[in-house]
Amino acid sequence: MALKVAIIQLNAGADKSANINKARRLVGRAIRSRARLIVLPEVFNSRAGIKTAKDVSRVAEKIPGPSTSPLMDLAGKHKVYILAGSVLEKAKPKKAYNTSILISPTGQIVAKYRKQNLFKAVIGKKALNESRWLLAGKKRAVASIRGFRAGLTICYDLRFPSLYRDYARRGVNVMCAPACFTRKTGEAHWQTLVRARAIENLSYVLAANQCGKDARGVMSYGHSMIVGPWGNVLAQAGAGKEAIIYATLTKKALRDCRKILPSFK
Repeated sequence: MALKVAIIQLNAGADKSANINKARRLVGRAIRSRARLIVLPEVFNSRAGIKTAKDVSRVAEKIPGPSTSPLMDLAGKHKVYILAGSVLEKAKPKKAYNTSILISPTGQIVAKYRKQNLFKAVIGKKALNESRWLLAGKKRAVASIRGFRAGLTICYDLRFPSLYRDYARRGVNVMCAPACFTRKTGEAHWQTLVRARAIENLSYVLAANQCGKDARGVMSYGHSMIVGPWGNVLAQAGAGKEAIIYATLTKKALRDCRKILPSFK
């Protein structure tokens, strides 16, 4: 059993409509290349930067909404799975969830994951603290995709291996990690974290990252990756350019790795 996947690396800006249209075009290219699962990065629809409660109200939306409905149409029309990396989902008046949405080939939402581990760091002179405007999710999200079991995570979750091990215990063998990983932390940790989550769980990891600067001037790392269950890098994008990378996932590769290292037994 095999599944061709596509990872889309974006440089999303502050213009929400432009980002959505760009995502649609790139998803269309991946569909024409016969990918059956297409993964977008975290906040693919807007990197406008949240500084006030008004910004939350302006950027956040209901799900389904203007950012997800076009992707639902594409998925249903072309019979593919699309992981809408993440969008800010309306919650309380001054807060939102950072939510990843899996859309099935019927055009329906089959899984929704709200980011549990909220990013906090100081990059240069910029203090980044997602909990100021975001609420943490509490539930896991697992879905079947053409015989594979997918578990949803977002970006900073990569630093919390217990989340991935819990997914592995639930039979997940494809870990999805849309991200907006910064260049500062990415240069030091991105590939190590993505490969580690694959190796310790003998699972695929699909890590779609943003590239370029956001509206705050924070540079994202790029280097989107598809990593196999042995920790082998199956495909990787560059640092600064938008790109689509592809790989084919197989059940045989999973079985072979788990036969060599039957650690779950």
